[in-house]
Amino acid sequence: MTGLTASVIFNTLPDKQVAGNLAGHLFSIVSYIGIASAFYLLVYQLLTFGRGAFNTIIFKIVFTMLMLILIGHFGIQALLQSFKNQALPLDVMKSAFASQFKMWHGVAGMVYVVESLLAAAMVIHIK
Repeated sequence: MTGLTASVIFNTLPDKQVAGNLAGHLFSIVSYIGIASAFYLLVYQLLTFGRGAFNTIIFKIVFTMLMLILIGHFGIQALLQSFKNQALPLDVMKSAFASQFKMWHGVAGMVYVVESLLAAAMVIHIK
């Protein structure tokens, strides 16, 4: 859903730098929602199954998703923001950091796809 939202933002706003900043803020909000949700689900699993929670597929999936969210938000997104900051006053895509930004942006996209696949696996497993 956030991919669709980002697409709409970039197609609507004429300034791509503003669109990127807005999309970044939305991804941050989604990351914090994901972190809070994962902590809730992990604690719920631990309270429900005790130590046995560590052996459940749901716990493993949620824990993996949490790690990916943390890596994505505090690692990759921080790196992308660093490229943007270093490029100022230029747009990062018009700077010497463009190729590194594109590469890490692609990595962020792959991490998001893996998170989405894990979410789908969790839903399928629960049914």
